[in-house]
Amino acid sequence: MSDPRNPGPDPNPHAPATPLPANACDAHCHVFGPVAKFPYSEDRTFTPPEAPKEDLRALHRLLGFERAVLVQSACHGDDHAVLLDALEAGAGRYRGVGLIRPTTPASEVKRLHEAGVRGARLHFTPHLGPAPSRAEIDAVVALIRPFGWHIALHVAGTGVADHAELVRSLGVQVVIDHMGRIDLRDGLDSEPVRSLLRLLESGPVWVKLSGADRIATAPPDLADSAALARLLAAEAPERVVWGTDFPHPNTHGFVPNDGDLVDLIEQIAPDPEARERLLVANPARCFDFPAG
Repeated sequence: MSDPRNPGPDPNPHAPATPLPANACDAHCHVFGPVAKFPYSEDRTFTPPEAPKEDLRALHRLLGFERAVLVQSACHGDDHAVLLDALEAGAGRYRGVGLIRPTTPASEVKRLHEAGVRGARLHFTPHLGPAPSRAEIDAVVALIRPFGWHIALHVAGTGVADHAELVRSLGVQVVIDHMGRIDLRDGLDSEPVRSLLRLLESGPVWVKLSGADRIATAPPDLADSAALARLLAAEAPERVVWGTDFPHPNTHGFVPNDGDLVDLIEQIAPDPEARERLLVANPARCFDFPAG
């Protein structure tokens, strides 16, 4: 049974007003189940409705995405069977981000790499469980460094500022999810926004311009979160990527239409060259997609 706090995606997404460029990449999305084949973890903190790879592919056909980055969900824990199945079905169109533990064998990281995984996600969000210790983080970084993976950092509120020194110290590429889930009630001149901009200036740090619906202060109006995405894209045009966050787990209320989210891209990247960079060139570099 699904969690009533996780209603699932809008069942009637619409095609975007402006077609996306060839090889456009949805850089943050998930697959859930089917649970009969890919059970949820017993220690999960939420239970979303099923959103199997077939649903994701149908959405991408409608929206115009040919590539995607599939992020292993905490509801599946560190059993990557559902992710590996989707990566195989993607036949090179997909890359993955896994959940690596300090105890994960190096042989398992190698297997995931060969399947298309290119990052390991760290959660600093209480609703997904306790944050990792520095020793645990260092152990994960040691496992992924030989493969050139990035750390996907999931923070919220003041988390970007709170963990800025950690980011600088890791020595690997870092991709910050959902624009840091910054609290926009303090506007675009808040310390978390300034911290995020400083991180983007300082080194191998990227940011996903996803989760606009999560941080908007007055949804369904997404103007303030779109303004933050536009600012980040203008300040670091070579290190931003964009994602739907389908099927929008743990949204607790407003669930966006994915077509509406794609239509925001024109506000974020207002010219074709900027959209090509955001949706094609940048994700190809960030997630190691093949050329062409």
